[in-house]
Amino acid sequence: MNKYILGIDGMGCGMCEMHVEEEVSKHLKIKKAKANHYKDILLVFSEENYTLEDFKKVLDPTGYKITSFTKTAAIKRFLGWK
Repeated sequence: MNKYILGIDGMGCGMCEMHVEEEVSKHLKIKKAKANHYKDILLVFSEENYTLEDFKKVLDPTGYKITSFTKTAAIKRFLGWK
């Protein structure tokens, strides 16, 4: 399982978080997406190997800009992935 941590510019509220999560979920094969507009980040968990360009193709048309991109291995926890 891969964990992607993306810095996102342009989120200002909870609705923005939902919009970002929905767009990523609609266009990419993911297990979970969780956005946080206070920290300006998006966490994505997926079995697939995605690149920064894959996420840009999804989010650039929405007006949200990716400011950073990190890919790591996700760790399975009792109540989900971390």
